[in-house]
Amino acid sequence: MSKLNVAPTKSNLLVMKEQLAVSTNGYELLEEKREILVRELMHLVERVKFLEKELDKVIEQAYPAFKQMLILEGADQIDRISHAVHYDFEMTEKKTTIGGMSFSTMDVVLPKKELFYSFFGTFANTDATIVKFFELLSLLTQMASIRTIVWRLADEVRKTQRRVNALDKLIIPIAKETKTYIESVLEERERENVFVLKALKKKNGQKQKL
Repeated sequence: MSKLNVAPTKSNLLVMKEQLAVSTNGYELLEEKREILVRELMHLVERVKFLEKELDKVIEQAYPAFKQMLILEGADQIDRISHAVHYDFEMTEKKTTIGGMSFSTMDVVLPKKELFYSFFGTFANTDATIVKFFELLSLLTQMASIRTIVWRLADEVRKTQRRVNALDKLIIPIAKETKTYIESVLEERERENVFVLKALKKKNGQKQKL
């Protein structure tokens, strides 16, 4: 493992110890963040799977109902009804926090069902078809919001994993290697100083005897 090209001094040893402590603490925090994000991501993926099943069910009902309505009513009648029907859908934005990240979600407030056309000349499945497409709109809005969050969370997990890997495989090992190197050099110098001091004392002692 490589080390940093720094002078083996006591001040640099203190710097490396501090850097190692900060890097280790950062690694632990990022690893905890990654685990939280992954748990939240898995939870949302399950939510997406559930919504996909619900969407499939509504689509299997809505489009055949619309096809049946076309057969019974006729294209001209459906066109007249479509021009008569007018609903205002209220879209609301909500803020939610997941894994320390803030997200915006959209929610559609479905309007109350109104009668825009006469009962005469229409069939019951016309109303049922409108209700099904209302339900489909609500599910699609939920799906769009959740998928957006999933994509952003997945991207954040990737970024966090890269930082974790950089700390674990590069920054922390290099800091440890550099710290060990500086300590070994300083210890060797200390031993040399002790040896020199002992030699000087011995020499001075011999001179005094003379």
